[in-house]
Formats: sequence, C-alpha cells, structure tokens
Amino acid sequence: MAYVEAQTVHDADSHVMELPGTINGYLAAKDRRQFEDKVPVSPAEERWALEARGLHDDPAFRSGDEDNILLRKNYHALGSFRNTDRPKALDLLGFTSQLVFTTTALSNYGLEHSGEAALALAVARAHNRMMAEFCAVDERLLATGYVPLVDIEKAPGIAREALDLGCKALVIPSRCPTDHSPSHVGFDALWALAEEAAIPILFHVGGEEKMHAAYAENGLPRVRDFHGGDENFTSSSFMAIPLAVWQTMATLIIDGVCDRFPELKFGAIELGASWVPSWLKFMDAGFGAFRKGEERLQKLSARPSEIARRQFRVTPYPHEDTGWIIENTGEDMCLFSSDYPHVEGGRNPIKRFNATLNGVSASAKRRFYQDNFINLMGRGLDRSLHDCKY
Repeated sequence: MAYVEAQTVHDADSHVMELPGTINGYLAAKDRRQFEDKVPVSPAEERWALEARGLHDDPAFRSGDEDNILLRKNYHALGSFRNTDRPKALDLLGFTSQLVFTTTALSNYGLEHSGEAALALAVARAHNRMMAEFCAVDERLLATGYVPLVDIEKAPGIAREALDLGCKALVIPSRCPTDHSPSHVGFDALWALAEEAAIPILFHVGGEEKMHAAYAENGLPRVRDFHGGDENFTSSSFMAIPLAVWQTMATLIIDGVCDRFPELKFGAIELGASWVPSWLKFMDAGFGAFRKGEERLQKLSARPSEIARRQFRVTPYPHEDTGWIIENTGEDMCLFSSDYPHVEGGRNPIKRFNATLNGVSASAKRRFYQDNFINLMGRGLDRSLHDCKY
C-alpha cells in the first residue's frame, strides 16, 4: 500500500543522498584533482559509505522497505543514493512526480564566494550530469540543474547544457554574487532561455548566505542541531534562511526582470513560507514610498505583491501554519514538499500539512498538492504526469 493513494500529489522537494566522492566521477581529470584538494573525502566517510552500501545489499534490511518508507531517513532510506531503487521508493510514497535536488552540493561547496570561479563552473556542470543520470531511470523524477551566477556570460551556456541533459528546472543561489546583482541585465539571456523552455528558476536552502558565525559565540555551550552537529540548523540560524531570497527575489521584481519575462516562474524550495505575507506587504510599502522618485517602479506592470503572486511559488515547512500562510498570500503560491529522505521532512508530512489546512477551501488544497506545482513547472512536467493514474 502506498503512502498516498487515489490522489494527485506532486512533491516539490526531495533529495539524492550522494555518497562521499560521488560527484568526483563526473569531473574532468584536471578539475577533479583541484576539487579533491578543496573537498577531500576522509577515511571515516569512506568507511560509512561502505557500510551504507552493505546495508542496502542486506536482504533482511531490504525486507523492511515498504513498512519503513517514511521512517528510514538519509542514507538508510530506500533510493536515497541508488537510482535503481528510487522508482520503488516513489511507488511506495505514491507521489505523482518528485523534484530531486542534491544534498552535498546545495551551496556548490562555497566555491563561488571563495575566488574559485572556474572550478565553481566545472563543479556545477558535474553536478548537472550527476543529477540528470540519477533521475533518468524514471520520468517521475525531475532533475534539477544548478547554474552559478558568478559568471554572467557563462551562465546561459551552463543552463542550456543542463536542459540538454534532461534537467527539468534550474537552481540558482539566493545569495548575491560578490560583484554584481542577480538582476543584472547580463542575465537576461539566462531568463530568456528558461522562459522559452517553459521551465522554472528555483532557489533552495543551502544557497543562501548563512547567519554570521559570531552569533554562536554567546559564552554558552554550543547548541547541537537535530543531526547531532553544530554546522546545520538551530533555532537561531533558522532565522537567517529567508533573508537572501527575500532580497534577491524582491530585486528581480523591482528591477523589472519578472516584467521582461512575464511567463517565467520562480520557486523558493525548503526556505519556508511564514515570511512571505510580510515580504509581500514590505515590498508594496517600498513601492508606495519610493514610486514617485524611481522610474523603475513607475514602469512595473503591477504592485510587487501582484507580480510575486503571478510568478513566485514557495514550499512551507511542515511545522509552519500552512493554512495561515495561504490565507495571507492567496491560493496560488504554496506547494507541498516531503523533503524525502531528509530528517526535516518528518514521518508523515501530509498529516502535518492537513492539520493546518482544515480551514481552507477544497480548491486551495488541490492547488497546494497539485495545481500550483503544475503551474510552476510548465513544460518541465510532462502533461502525462499532471494527474496520477488511479
């Protein structure tokens, strides 16, 4: 029995759990040597990678695939790193389609802000080959290709390569490049390419600017996150997650990118959504305050909030009040996501979301689980996948 039955549910966020060193095999030899110096695989990582492979080769462990489809997380989860197992995982989950993101390369290993532009581009291309190959086993798996914004001229070429490989969406960092804005007119070739292909531009958590490390130096014991480390999310570092996409997406709207490419859709994935109602109001407040003096605002086709509702989609976390978010943003912006197989997605995401959707209309629920995803994905989601086959 599948987790979801007789209902169309599109999953806007899932992940590959790449074993250490996986991306190295997709790099050219000269880039691989440089990358391995920057991002070495430790002996400890090699040991637990071997253990993970052994676990998934164990018939006793695999006999629990169905009963544990949402209980096993990370490298224990079915199809987390072996693409041949992912179709079975999707069958057991019952999702009609699933956007698939990296885990280890979400920040492109920090290369874009460390003076390693050439290597950043090479690693992005390797990432795109890796993701396309992982998802090629099943049309329901929608690969995401990464496009660094560190090099304005080369971004469209990397995007074109990703689409030619079979990627169904393009991911850009929400963090601003060092020397230019994401709204720079030089990126119009990138936006034009995506709009013509009718595929979305996405932001994903990991590509944002992190909270300054000094905030953790409070004279108290270091707070561990739910992974047991201090390098991921805590209640304080969680506060910084939407700040970069708040600024970047607002700039894309205010500088006219969305109006120049009115059919282009953007999505913020695993960046939460409780901030969106305030963001919409804040943009409109700025629009009202500065419109008389700024020609760019006078040229906008509508108020910033209206443009955002037209072209921007978001995934709430399951611990957020999704019903309240929909009530305060409208029915067209929010998307369901499972975060499979990450721990953050929880063991029953639909139950957690439904608990906050009691007050919304049936049409709003359908849009949350199905229609808004179809709208976001455009031709990135084949029409045969719009509805599940009961």
